[in-house]
Amino acid sequence: MSPRALLSVYDKAGIVDLARGLVGLGWEIVSSGGTATLLAGEGVAVTEVTEVTGAPEMLGGRVKTLHPMVHGGILADRSNPDHVADLEARGITPIDLVVGNLYPFTSDPGIELIDIGGPTMVRAAAKNHAHVGIVVDPADYGPVLEELRADGALSDATRHRLARAAFAHTAAYDAAIVRWLDECDPADAGPLPPTLHLALESTGDLRYGENPHQQGARYREIGQRGWWDDAVVHGGKAMSYLNLFDTEAAWRLAHCLGDESAAVVIKHANPCGAAIGDDVATAYMAAHACDPVSAFGGIVAVNRPVTLAMAEALGEAFTEVVVAPAYEADALARLQEKANLRILEAPAPTWPDLEVRSIDGGLLVQTTDVLAVGDDGALDRTGWRVATERAPTDAEWADLEFAWRVAARVNSNTIVLAKDRCAVGIGAGQQNRRDAGRIAAEKADGRAAGGACASDAFFPFRDGLDTAIDAGATAVIQPGGSVRDDEVIAAADEAGMAMVLTGERHFRH
Repeated sequence: MSPRALLSVYDKAGIVDLARGLVGLGWEIVSSGGTATLLAGEGVAVTEVTEVTGAPEMLGGRVKTLHPMVHGGILADRSNPDHVADLEARGITPIDLVVGNLYPFTSDPGIELIDIGGPTMVRAAAKNHAHVGIVVDPADYGPVLEELRADGALSDATRHRLARAAFAHTAAYDAAIVRWLDECDPADAGPLPPTLHLALESTGDLRYGENPHQQGARYREIGQRGWWDDAVVHGGKAMSYLNLFDTEAAWRLAHCLGDESAAVVIKHANPCGAAIGDDVATAYMAAHACDPVSAFGGIVAVNRPVTLAMAEALGEAFTEVVVAPAYEADALARLQEKANLRILEAPAPTWPDLEVRSIDGGLLVQTTDVLAVGDDGALDRTGWRVATERAPTDAEWADLEFAWRVAARVNSNTIVLAKDRCAVGIGAGQQNRRDAGRIAAEKADGRAAGGACASDAFFPFRDGLDTAIDAGATAVIQPGGSVRDDEVIAAADEAGMAMVLTGERHFRH
């Protein structure tokens, strides 16, 4: 008896060549619907599924392979005499290879693209992979044919590998359907649905993890793309886990600072410099000047094409990664002289709906913290109020909004000091707000005079504000909400400082 293959695919790339190869090896081809029509039209000998089942397709094609003559042939355990006897009694021919891929649900989600027969057939073959090969990826057509030509059959290891790929395929498919159902009725599911179904695929190993003895890789959600997938790498060493982690933070912050030329320098996922300038070179130099010691070995991101002037300034500092929307030709050539510098050209980032972190036995999940902005890119001040006797000047408002944008992307506790829309001192990741303010003031070293202070959460005591006053800041922005707000506001009034309360904190751990 010739081996039998069942071919039923939506993505028909390569299927004719596979079928011809199988026929050339003496296989019988069974197929259905459009796949059968295509193969017959290309002169490939094919038996229609309806001839095998004795039943025509029905319900507009919803039912065609769902039949014992098909699934009996796929699911039979050839080592079980009772299964073999059932096949003989019912006249069912075993199926040795199933090739199937599913309707492209993610391309145009809808009820009619929820595949039923396809996943059933794929799962049946994957379950019985001890006897049946299952192929869901056209990239496997060539290797499968080569192995059949060389050995006459697929090895246990190959069938196991293909079965794993098949179950991953159907799992991702079901995950996409669940996500669509949640999106169709968000009021019912809410921003945090009762279950999460993550289907991820590796895009490749990284140079190493956080440390050289750790392995690392980047995974993306199947069927989705992020800016990393469209980024162009113009040079440099392979990326490590921290290179990606820090570059992600840099790229996001560079796109959080408004529509003017902006630059940020990131170290350990925290900005050690951020600035807005008349041009990208000016912005970069101001950002680097915030904390040049911490900028050593940092990540640079800008929201405008890199110019030669910026490239020359960047060349004076040791930088791990630079990311930008584009590079002028002479700027790129200059940067490529630094053999180890990773040079990325990338589209703007998007913001995920949810953030997840691993904990023992599962994940912590939350909605993503983003700053509310209007269509013009300006911060939405709804809910903000001036709490002091004096309101900010126009220049102070500009610095307050800039400092608030930066503070929202710095690890807590944080204090950001800014002047002329340039960060001059950043205190990040401290266990108390007073130390965060002290560090920011030390880094500012007098440059915060007449500028603004941003605190990601309220001041629990006035001593946190006192460090900003001592640093010379004349305006402060903070969420408010402390039981000592009156005391802190009074301290601001004593110093002639303007204070804005936003009513919303931006903790980041």
